[in-house]
Amino acid sequence: MKGFTKTVEDFNCAHCGAVVHGNGYTNHCPNCLWSRHVDNNPGDRAATCGGMMCPISIEGDGARFIITHKCEKCGKTKRQRTCDDDNIDAIIELSQNNSFIFGK
Repeated sequence: MKGFTKTVEDFNCAHCGAVVHGNGYTNHCPNCLWSRHVDNNPGDRAATCGGMMCPISIEGDGARFIITHKCEKCGKTKRQRTCDDDNIDAIIELSQNNSFIFGK
């Protein structure tokens, strides 16, 4: 498996429409927490699927939360740590509406 590729790019969220300013590590929309299936390996933009990745669960790892996304097109799941600028209300909603595990 190839390592991480830092890719700095801005995008409009295909789920909520928010303008997202990427920093090279941006994996998901900080407003709604949705993602897009664009990588085979982190940052490579080589995935051909392009499906929307729904945040399906969240767990605590001590310092941050980890979001699990599931592609609505192909079913692939990926895990990603939250960022400091992520919408805390969306994180709380996800933790209440889905399977939240703290300290896993």
